[in-house]
Amino acid sequence: MSEITYIRGDATVPSVKGVKVIAHVCNDIGGWGKGFVVALSRRWPQPEAAYRAWHRERAANDFGLGAAQFVQVEPYVWVANLVGQRGMGTGSKGVPVRYEAIDTALQALADKAAELDASVHMPRIGCGLAGGKWSRVEPLITERLVKRGIAVTVYDHGEA
Repeated sequence: MSEITYIRGDATVPSVKGVKVIAHVCNDIGGWGKGFVVALSRRWPQPEAAYRAWHRERAANDFGLGAAQFVQVEPYVWVANLVGQRGMGTGSKGVPVRYEAIDTALQALADKAAELDASVHMPRIGCGLAGGKWSRVEPLITERLVKRGIAVTVYDHGEA
């Protein structure tokens, strides 16, 4: 069985051949503007526009914790908006990350990656502004993606 590959670099510029899905975690209140999404929006306007429309029209769609939205941004590149955090700030209910929602969204991501025969690329999802612990997220990625034979690369930001 393969395992997660860790590299230093920019997850918005995966340097592998074939179809790629760039995955990240977003919140359930329609906020977009801090963290990894800033880098995404610098490269492509479509993921933010799709996310905002998805949130705006949420009464008529599946937007909510655990949902996943897939946005094609180039012929061989997709962005996966995974709703895995409740709100945006750390408050009386603790950090915003919701591991069970990330797990559910990763299942949808695995299905889409398998359908596209794609590799998956991501920062340490749920561990930045969402406040999660990688020791809790990594096993979910292994279970949902790696065990299905999907190649996963995790990017730690910084110079390669």
